[in-house]
Amino acid sequence: MNSGIIQALADWNPWWETGKVPLELKGIQRPYTNELIALAEEREVKVLTGVRRSGKSTLFYQVIDWLLTTKNVPPQQILLVNFEDSSLEKAGIEKIFEAYQTSFGVQQSGWLFLDEVNRQQQWERWVRKWYDLKRNMQFFVTGSSAHLLRQEFATLLTGRNFTIEIYPLSFREYLLFSNVEIPPLHALSTSAANNLKFHFNQYINSSEFPEAFAKKNPIYRRLLNQYFEDILYKDIVARHGVNYQKLKDIALYLLTNHANLFSLRSVRGWLEMGINTISEYVGYLEDAWLIFQASKYHFSLKKQSVNPKKIYAIDIGLRNVVSFRFSEDLGRNLENLVAIELKRRDKEFYYWKNSRGLETDFVIREDATIEIALQVCAKIDDPKIKQREMNSLLAAMEHFDLKEGLILTIDESGFEKIDDKIIRFQPIWQWLLK
Repeated sequence: MNSGIIQALADWNPWWETGKVPLELKGIQRPYTNELIALAEEREVKVLTGVRRSGKSTLFYQVIDWLLTTKNVPPQQILLVNFEDSSLEKAGIEKIFEAYQTSFGVQQSGWLFLDEVNRQQQWERWVRKWYDLKRNMQFFVTGSSAHLLRQEFATLLTGRNFTIEIYPLSFREYLLFSNVEIPPLHALSTSAANNLKFHFNQYINSSEFPEAFAKKNPIYRRLLNQYFEDILYKDIVARHGVNYQKLKDIALYLLTNHANLFSLRSVRGWLEMGINTISEYVGYLEDAWLIFQASKYHFSLKKQSVNPKKIYAIDIGLRNVVSFRFSEDLGRNLENLVAIELKRRDKEFYYWKNSRGLETDFVIREDATIEIALQVCAKIDDPKIKQREMNSLLAAMEHFDLKEGLILTIDESGFEKIDDKIIRFQPIWQWLLK
C-alpha cells in the first residue's frame, strides 16, 4: 500500500528526484507570490481559496521553488498532495502522511502543501491535530469551495490561519503576462496611453484565467467550456449530489444576465423551478466562486435580504463563452470587471436605488459608512446618457452626503461641478491600474 502511495506522490513531487521545480510548473509570478512567501515561515496555516483554475496550484510551485533555491530546504522535506488524483483521494490524508513519514523519516519538520483539500472529509481536524502538536511543520492548503472559510474550516482553525483569496488575472497582471511595461500613470505619453487602451480593449472580453490567457480559438473555447463543466461537476454535483441539468440551467441564466437585478421569483418564472431549489443552487454556484452577489444597500439587514440582488461572473471570458450574448453586453461587462476589482481590493460594496428608480451601480462602505459612490458607463458622448448617469450618481451623493462621485467610462476624463458637488470622470483602465 505504502509503495503505491509513494509512487503516486513522486509524480506530484518531482523535486524529490531532481532537487528543483520543473520550469513548466513555475509559471509567471503574480503579486500573490510575494504575499504568500512573506507568510511562508509564519506558524499559521496558509489557505488559498478561490475559483478553480485561478492559479492556486502554480502559487504552490512558486513557493516550493523559493524554498528549494532560497531557503535551501531539503527536497524530501517538501510534500505536495493533490487530492484530485483519485489514488491519493482514496488513500486519505492520514495514510498518505504515514507513508511519507515512513519513507523519508520526516518526523519533526516539513513543508506540507495540500491541494484541493476540500475533497477530503475532516481534513481540518487532521491539520488541527498536527498544528497543536507544535511540530515544526508548515501547512499550505488550497480549495475551490468557500466552505474552507465557513463550516469545514472556520470552526477548528479560527485564529490559526492566514487566508488569501485568489482571483483570475487583474488588468495589471494581464499586462504583466503580455510583457507590457506599465509607465507612471501621471506622466503617460500619447503612445503609451494608446498602447494601454489597446490592451484594455482586449482585456474587456477575454478570459483572465491564467492558462486561458495565451490560448486561441478553438482551444480557448474548449478550455473555458471545460472549466465551466469542472466547476459544476467537481465542485458542486460531486459534493452535494444535486441535479446537474437544473444546476446548469440556473448557472447559464445567471451568467447570461450578469450585472442585472435578479430575484428568486424572476428565476422561478423563467426556469419553472421551486424557489427553495433555486436558492440552494445559487448558493452552491456562489460557494464554488463561479458567481458572486451584490445586495441593495439599506441600513436594515432584513431589507437588504428581501430586495433583488445583482449577480456578477467571476470571469468575463468564461461567461461570454458559455452563456447567451447580446449587443448591450459591453456596459455590463465593464460593470462586472469593476465588481471583480472591488472584490480583489477587499471592498464591501452594494448597489443603491431610490424610490424614484434612480440607481447607482456601486456604493462602497468603509468603517460602517458609505464613502464612495461609483457609476459605470461605456460611453457618455450622448448628452442624454451623460445626464442620466450623472442624475443617478447625484441622487446617491445627496443621500449619503458625499462631496464627490466617480463615473468610470471607456475613455472619458475630467470633472463637472454641480453646486457644491463634484463628479469626476475617469477611464476604467486607469482606475484598474491604480
